[in-house]
Amino acid sequence: MFDTLSSKLNGVFEGLRKRGRLSELDIAEALREVRLALLEADVALPVVKDFISKVRDAATQVEVLDSVAPGQQVIKIVNDVMVEALGGAGAVPLNLSAVAPVPILMVGLQGSGKTTTSGKIALRLLQREKKKVLLASLDTQRPAAQLQLQQLAERAGVASLPIIAGQTPIEIARRAMETGRREVYDVVILDTAGRLSIDMALMDEVRAIRGETNPAETLLVVDAMTGQDAVNTAKAFNDALGITGIVMTRMDGDARGGAALSMRAITGAPIKLTGSGEKIDALEEFHPERVAGRILGMGDIVGLVEKAAEHVDEAEAEKLAAKMLAGKFDLDDYAKQLKQITKMGSISSIVGMLPGMGAAKEALENANVDKTILAKQGAMISSMTMKERRDPDIIKASRKKRIAAGSGTTVQDVNKLLKQFDDMSTMMKKMRKLGQKGLMRHGLGAIMPKSMQQRRPY
Repeated sequence: MFDTLSSKLNGVFEGLRKRGRLSELDIAEALREVRLALLEADVALPVVKDFISKVRDAATQVEVLDSVAPGQQVIKIVNDVMVEALGGAGAVPLNLSAVAPVPILMVGLQGSGKTTTSGKIALRLLQREKKKVLLASLDTQRPAAQLQLQQLAERAGVASLPIIAGQTPIEIARRAMETGRREVYDVVILDTAGRLSIDMALMDEVRAIRGETNPAETLLVVDAMTGQDAVNTAKAFNDALGITGIVMTRMDGDARGGAALSMRAITGAPIKLTGSGEKIDALEEFHPERVAGRILGMGDIVGLVEKAAEHVDEAEAEKLAAKMLAGKFDLDDYAKQLKQITKMGSISSIVGMLPGMGAAKEALENANVDKTILAKQGAMISSMTMKERRDPDIIKASRKKRIAAGSGTTVQDVNKLLKQFDDMSTMMKKMRKLGQKGLMRHGLGAIMPKSMQQRRPY
């Protein structure tokens, strides 16, 4: 989502890093570029002014200008100010410290992803907090809205309030809380109706529901793709209701990202969660310091480790690692490895979480790399017999044609897969032969295939 902003800021910082000394004029020029980048990313003007002012005040101090690496110092200052603008260090968890059943009120405009987000939060509370959750749709405006939430509840494995036709949103809310108390639920998530735009009828209805249920959390769901409109929506809801937190959806889109940088300053409410994708488990905590790190090209190693821990089967990974080291790794094992990787997301999203890999991610995006390559390789391996997977050397012309036809690929694709696997096998054999000490002495170049060595730009 922040790719464009990240690219522009990293261009500015690259210039700063190359200079041995910095003057106030150098910093002023750099901040002018930062200011333009933030405005182009749809960051609200008051937020940009405050951001630049704070960075300028800190960056023009004598101890920064006279330091050994002034460029790095300025980048650290920008990072610190950005973390503060995004909400400060650390994620802000959902407030569940209230008498059960804890009401969570979901508000927002129609189309923001409010109903889907309600289902995602229910699943998160069930899996991570071990809470007994009841989902209740108060949306009597949109056709099939209540049925949609019921289906999401089934997918999440939580309960939904039975639908009774003709009830008003207030009556549904009252019944939801009564059911929550009677059936001993920990949390009741109340999904309110949205509108295409903000109007008095919407605000009056949500205010009445809030007064009836006294929610511990009033979460505003906004679509990150709407940019400055999302900020305006947040301000309107906050002025009318006093929201306690924000959930930003479609964070995997190609929006400019300024809405996220503006939310805390405009509303005073923290971004608590972000949604990226339609899958019901595609919901993450919002960590300002990690987001800032990714924007500034510092990566998000902690996020990557957490994602791996969540999606990768540890026992399976250890088994595959042992086979690799023993030289018994075959195409069937490779297919299992591909499945583990694809669970973590796209290659570019994983690369983007590694420090200093912003340029590599951009190169991947610009190089027209086939983003379905892992799925294709999985399909090719699935089209092989078990004998072929365990002994790829037997795969000759006729077998390659059959595999290509069965996987919807070409013989050239099959050849690339086999070449890649052969290179990997060669590297593993050399690694086993050298051992840990030999590898440390000779470096990675000692195990790389000749074809890869020739392609290195140094």
